[in-house]
Amino acid sequence: MLSMLFVGILFGSEERLHMAEKRLCECFGDIILESPVMKWNYSEYYRGELGSSIERKFIFFERLINQDSLKDIKTKTNAIETELSVVGKRTVNLDPGYLTPAKVVLASTKDYSHRLYLGEGIFAEVTLIFKTNRFHPHINTYRDYQDESYLKVFEDARNILKGRLKKVGA
Repeated sequence: MLSMLFVGILFGSEERLHMAEKRLCECFGDIILESPVMKWNYSEYYRGELGSSIERKFIFFERLINQDSLKDIKTKTNAIETELSVVGKRTVNLDPGYLTPAKVVLASTKDYSHRLYLGEGIFAEVTLIFKTNRFHPHINTYRDYQDESYLKVFEDARNILKGRLKKVGA
């Protein structure tokens, strides 16, 4: 099934954001939708690498993907994180996933009870489900993905995806 690829980017500097976006576009093609930059203060986990002022941006790609490519996409985004690292520390965190009309799926390198193994150290989880005309989080959904501004971004992307799927007859 065709899906819309997106990457959530955590970053501490605009320069690193632009470098990451450039590399992501080289790998995955043109951007069809971008979220505004949003402050990110949900955890201390990334502060040692990304700094104290972390922000988040989502980018959605024009080219539709097959869902079974998520493992390879996560492997590629991990390589981009390494490329953009400085003195062994990441300067961006790249979280790829895909969007269907029914759900948002995230890739991860961290195993947990609700994640399915895709192979090569990559896992996937359904993060948001679409029901009653909006996205809803699961019990294990990251707190930031429960934020209304994130849900709105994914609902906007879903509307674009539905139109694209009609055009290709999917």
